[in-house]
Amino acid sequence: MNKIKLLIVDDSLLFRAALAKFINADGRIEIVGTAGNAYEARDLILKFEPDVMTLDIEMPRMDGIAFLKKLLPQYYIPTILVSSSEKNVSAAMEAGAVEFLPKPAGRTSADMQRFADSLCTSIRNAALGRRTVTVKPQTIEPTLIREVGIHHPPEPNSHPVPMPTGAAKPVIPEPPHDSVHSATIVGAKFRKSDLVVALGASTGGTEALEQVIKQFPADFPPLLVVQHMPAGFTKLYAERLNKSCKMEVKEAVDGERLRQGLAIIGAGEHQLRLMCDSGGYYITSRPGEKVSGHCPSVDVLFTSVAENAKGCAIGAILTGMGKDGAQGLLKMRQTGAFTVGQDKQSCVVYGMPMEAYNIGAVQVQAPLDRIASVIMEHMF
Repeated sequence: MNKIKLLIVDDSLLFRAALAKFINADGRIEIVGTAGNAYEARDLILKFEPDVMTLDIEMPRMDGIAFLKKLLPQYYIPTILVSSSEKNVSAAMEAGAVEFLPKPAGRTSADMQRFADSLCTSIRNAALGRRTVTVKPQTIEPTLIREVGIHHPPEPNSHPVPMPTGAAKPVIPEPPHDSVHSATIVGAKFRKSDLVVALGASTGGTEALEQVIKQFPADFPPLLVVQHMPAGFTKLYAERLNKSCKMEVKEAVDGERLRQGLAIIGAGEHQLRLMCDSGGYYITSRPGEKVSGHCPSVDVLFTSVAENAKGCAIGAILTGMGKDGAQGLLKMRQTGAFTVGQDKQSCVVYGMPMEAYNIGAVQVQAPLDRIASVIMEHMF
């Protein structure tokens, strides 16, 4: 199997060297370059076409968030934020980063080894996701940064590198049927008072989820959501949604009872599960190991919904990299739930919905702007 090509972008020469030393010990990853700023990173991306990039947030001349916003819409590369500052991490995640890892507080060999082990796992997960998805679009101009209004000149001796032509794009077959655009869905309907709705997303999901949830009314059935996001930022995200949505939106609290009109966002580094007892539905939100590469995991949520709500549930999987949620959504469908997947054309990354569709977990594919209405059409 080919090694994962990694680009490290960090303004600290010492940290880049230390990180490279430990990552090189992983025989599955090859560091194809290191860069101290966005301009250097641009040229190395063009030259080596890395599979994954690690990126610091605070850098000279152009910060990591600005770089992500200008790069990813033109040339998608899974990006893991590696920073000693948690400032603006949520903004960077919204810009398209797949994960955030804080730099180790200590710089001993043991500290760096633990950090590198965790980072290598994240790199492998990100690379696996990229190799199984279709992303859009796939071209980048050599003069990207200079032409988008950034006034800092490139380094004096840097020269644009011609766009490589050897990389083949993955060919993903178009879904042959069950796509929805404007027609009403025909099928079983669910009583609102008995229903639980679960949503899962990753890359591009913060905006996609908001677009969907904003369409739900204040008396919508209990809603459980997992968006891949680090600890601390899920609370900020829930607070943001609470201001823009009709439903009450809050971060998950262990033991919380479900009720109509309440949307719960899975907390970072906690696994969110639906539970049921004689008093009705409630959730658990507890620290745990990563499942399908993530904590919180969409698979964990969807599986718990399949086990406890069975046929009284609707599940939808939105834009995201990798496979998280596909198996859980299949279990939901197998126990009688209605399942929806975001279509390829409206996804930032058609990874998680594609995996779910390919294994038969998705009953209906719909564009992002139709997902809320498709869900509500199955209620009475």
